[in-house]
Amino acid sequence: ERMMRHFQTLLEGVLDNPKQPVGYLPLLSEAEKQLLLSDWNNTRVAYPDAHTVQRLFEEWAERQPDAPAVVFEDAHLTYKELNERANRLARYLRKKSVGPDVLAGISLPASLDVAVAILGILKAGGAFMNIDPAYPPERIRYMMDDSGMAVLITHEELLNILPQTSAVTVCTDRDAEEIAKESDQNPQTSSGPDNLSYVIYTSGSTGKPKGTMLPHRGLCNLSRAQRKAFNITPQSRILQFASLSFDASVWETVMALLNGAALVYADREQLASGQGLLQVFNKQKITTVTLPPSVLAVVPQEPVESLRTIITAGEKCTTDLVQRWGPGRQFVNAYGPTETTVCASMYETDPQEEQAPPIGKPIDNFQLYVLDVYGNIQPVGVPGELHIGGVGLARGYLNRPDLTAEKFIPDPFSGQPGNRLYRSGDLARFLDDGNVEFLGRIDHQVKVRGFRIELGEIESVLGELPNVQDVIVLAREDTPGDKRLVAYLAAGQQEGLDAPTLKKHCQQHLPDYMVPSAFVILEAMPLTPNGKVDRKALPAPEFSRESLSTEYVAPRNENEEKLAAIVTELLNIERAGVHDNFFELGGHSLLATQLIAHIREEFDVELPLRKLFETPTIAGLAEAILSPEARQVNDDIPKIEQVERGSEDLDALLAEIDQLSEEETRALLENDNESDGEETFKD
Repeated sequence: ERMMRHFQTLLEGVLDNPKQPVGYLPLLSEAEKQLLLSDWNNTRVAYPDAHTVQRLFEEWAERQPDAPAVVFEDAHLTYKELNERANRLARYLRKKSVGPDVLAGISLPASLDVAVAILGILKAGGAFMNIDPAYPPERIRYMMDDSGMAVLITHEELLNILPQTSAVTVCTDRDAEEIAKESDQNPQTSSGPDNLSYVIYTSGSTGKPKGTMLPHRGLCNLSRAQRKAFNITPQSRILQFASLSFDASVWETVMALLNGAALVYADREQLASGQGLLQVFNKQKITTVTLPPSVLAVVPQEPVESLRTIITAGEKCTTDLVQRWGPGRQFVNAYGPTETTVCASMYETDPQEEQAPPIGKPIDNFQLYVLDVYGNIQPVGVPGELHIGGVGLARGYLNRPDLTAEKFIPDPFSGQPGNRLYRSGDLARFLDDGNVEFLGRIDHQVKVRGFRIELGEIESVLGELPNVQDVIVLAREDTPGDKRLVAYLAAGQQEGLDAPTLKKHCQQHLPDYMVPSAFVILEAMPLTPNGKVDRKALPAPEFSRESLSTEYVAPRNENEEKLAAIVTELLNIERAGVHDNFFELGGHSLLATQLIAHIREEFDVELPLRKLFETPTIAGLAEAILSPEARQVNDDIPKIEQVERGSEDLDALLAEIDQLSEEETRALLENDNESDGEETFKD
């Protein structure tokens, strides 16, 4: 029926204006235009548009001074304490020339100091830029130089790791006494709602990351939208899960600190595994968490009484996740590019629905438009590029007026001079009920494990190598649910272009989530008849031992055999040697957490995730399982160690067993899957 109406409108348009180019002929009736332009984008509500982030926080500090503001392990700061520490830092930073639109970098591990640094910079009038100290030095150096930041806030121990910078360095530990001499009273606000609040660097198509500039206004609007959507109260406890270099960390920060809730930091290593996340949920009584779907998928599905709201974002959410985690709590699928102050739309899911959740409707004071290549509104159900308007749009890209003009275009629908739309590059369509369905990327920007990646940046890094004539990087999903980056290189001479060398080169210039899992060397790229690279003809990567840095050594004992079986199934390969590097075999950080989970299930021990990164081989893991560092999953049950019959160790073990109660002995037997263990106890 809709298509018939559109065809009739099209014919009428042809008759009214026969010389009109086809691309501009009308399809929509006036009623449909009203629906798509106005009714579904009627999101205007009041928000603190004259405020800044720091002022909204100060209001909460005045209202509830003794409430917990930030928590890290067993330590915390109240709103009053956090406000006073941030005030002292702000006054200290003003003496270092931090003021409106002046950028200050933060490179700190997860700690209470992070919140102090963010608020201190904002109170000084400046804008903050988080820099992950784990990033490759070359990437950090580029961000420091390109941003022109005036100050870097860090810890003294990190000075030897971070590249040298011309910025003034402030160490919160080294300079603590000087900072403490400053007044703890709120400094007079020197920034306004249109001044910068933060800059986030995202992957860039030219081979270099680009800085996105976000004003206060968008964050003030976002915090109100979060409060309404997720029912954030002073009793809420919000986990700071995202890496500080990603805008999702800003989402978590303002959700908590601009709504009177507690922001909970945790050790990054603990957050890197599903079991570790579960422990943080329970220990810290987390009520609200935002996770990429691929991370939520590896969290063991065990009861978490405190967890009331789960938000997924960063990649496509599956029906399975909604059905697993949605019952009994709020489950929201959110969407938003960095350029729109983190979030532009949300959808509250229903576990009974059989379709994957859409990205929803625009949040307060935002508008969503699906347009064709000529800028025309697409009808309901017809794909087009998603354009986003609203109060949260970025000012643009730092030092990139050309790219800013390309991606931020005049808004033809608002009727307000100066309003803009952001061209997202995402393919989407409206559904009948006004929700928007995400369909993928129009360009070659991809999402892998929740990370937004510009493939051109990886291609640029690999293109620097000698003998490389052409590079194509794709995100492939040859195994359902396992999307990986694969690099294809055309080289006249293949000497020096083996996989270990290529991976090492990438690791020196790119974050680990941008390092391809596989490298395919070709004599030449396959081409289409019109001379373009035929991406569909690029072959799936084949595992080859030639790409590894070790010779194959078969498992030598039962534990190594079990581990090899887990690794081969997880990576979908034929065999794995005991000295093969898990990451060279095709493993990545998400599969690493799954491997640790399988080890926990098979061996009943908990290994820290860092152990896999320290010794990423089957031989190393087999030793780690028997080491004191491997913690029994059930701490109340004594650890079973393999001993030879008739040995002194067995006598000592039997002496220990004599001291066990009947209940402890039964528990020990029930948790020992080895029949030999049961025979030992019977003896």
